[in-house]
Amino acid sequence: MTSPRSPRTSAPAPRLIATDLDGTLLRDDKSVSERTVAALAAAEQAGIEVFFVTGRPARWMDVVSDHVHGHGQAICANGAAVVDLHAGNTFLEVRPLERPVALDVVSALRAAAPGTSFAVELTTGIHYEPLYPPFFLDPGATVATAEKLLFEEAPGAAAPVLKLLAQHPELDPDVFLAVAREAAGDRASITRSSPTALIEISGLGVSKASTLARCCAERGITADEVVAFGDMPNDIEMLSWAGRSYAMGNAHPDVIAAASGRTVGNNEDGVAVVIEQLVAEALSAAGGTAAQG
Repeated sequence: MTSPRSPRTSAPAPRLIATDLDGTLLRDDKSVSERTVAALAAAEQAGIEVFFVTGRPARWMDVVSDHVHGHGQAICANGAAVVDLHAGNTFLEVRPLERPVALDVVSALRAAAPGTSFAVELTTGIHYEPLYPPFFLDPGATVATAEKLLFEEAPGAAAPVLKLLAQHPELDPDVFLAVAREAAGDRASITRSSPTALIEISGLGVSKASTLARCCAERGITADEVVAFGDMPNDIEMLSWAGRSYAMGNAHPDVIAAASGRTVGNNEDGVAVVIEQLVAEALSAAGGTAAQG
């Protein structure tokens, strides 16, 4: 078991907690433990907002929709969408990957990594190529080439593309990520969150960090007042941006290097462990202020 490690630098009292879901807040069985549910509620009660920041699409947010309080918002698809979990996962903001750019990326990756197959995540659902592994079968999905899936007769008329997914059957996951960034990193944001060779492609500049920064700015919250949690490369920018950040005990080595602190693994409720400490500190500070008054 990895013991929690406190961040290397001090930071102001937290006003917002930003946490990834899979491999971070959720246990491996995709459940939210009772301890974590209690910690999330305690944070909100202490005046610390909680934002779920995930690569998941809005339609996969039911697992945590009962555990977001107050604002009800979450950041999905690696920053491509802000959704309202209290209003049926409706989209509040979309930062799309433009279809011409997506087509350029498809062409570049087909050349750089032959054998790559693609899926297209739209605001209306996912569609994929015949060779793309259908990890989660969607009865409403269209199966066709990426070029056909991305084609629109009238530019701007089709549903926005949240992200493009690319899978390779043989390459090492980190190698595939590096190849993709070399081939198309000047046209799109490319990352990964899966243990397999599956990469996720968003509009240039779109990330968990950039969308979280926008949401925080709307609330008058600075980066120094944010505590972030994550476990995979798609969390790195967010962990680097936040004033305090924690890599999970089960995190990718690059994530551990990027975070200012470390907690125990997701199956050991590592997020809850830290939140409990933060809430205790907040209550202690409030008590001290009251005593001084």
